[in-house]
Amino acid sequence: MAEGLRARKKRLTRQYISDVATGLFLERGFDAVTIAEVADAAEVSVNTVYNYFATKEDLFLDRGDDIVERLSRWVRGRDPGESAATAVLRELRAEIEAVSPQVGLFTGYERFMLVVQSAATLRAGLRHIQQETLESLERTLREETGAAPGDTLPTLMAGQINWIHQTVMAVVSREMIAGRGPEEVSREALALLDEVTELLGERVLNYAVRDPR
Repeated sequence: MAEGLRARKKRLTRQYISDVATGLFLERGFDAVTIAEVADAAEVSVNTVYNYFATKEDLFLDRGDDIVERLSRWVRGRDPGESAATAVLRELRAEIEAVSPQVGLFTGYERFMLVVQSAATLRAGLRHIQQETLESLERTLREETGAAPGDTLPTLMAGQINWIHQTVMAVVSREMIAGRGPEEVSREALALLDEVTELLGERVLNYAVRDPR
């Protein structure tokens, strides 16, 4: 469906406010910047900021919804004959090989993560996003496999698949913060992904295989 003019304007306004806020947070630190200062810099009212973002944390973690649905989206889009874990491994490998900003492989990501580490509310917000990602993935696995409500297997499998993603992202963050370049970190992350794959059992790798027909 084509995006309407009104929807496009709202999306661009939201992105603009977030970009302005992020610039201020990177320059001065998260706790040092107020919503009023963000509104002033973006040349909008405080109420307008709150119309788009419920909290100050949402201004910085504005991609939270997309991150929450990331693994679920990959699982739902898996190829015929492909399992849930294999789809996640394939998609993650493709983004790492492409040195994609989506996995933190860009110059400046270290500044973003340092701001997160410096603010307790942002660290809590990031943990909340990670927990929601896991819960979303479990729901998706239940839907995709038709699991019964009391079946614990989707819970266990969601934990294993989420662990793949979290482990790789943690290493990327650590190495980028250490000052290494995106291409170098990409190569290390690919090697780690190979090691992670070897640790996974056949039951995980063969779970939720899409009907090949």
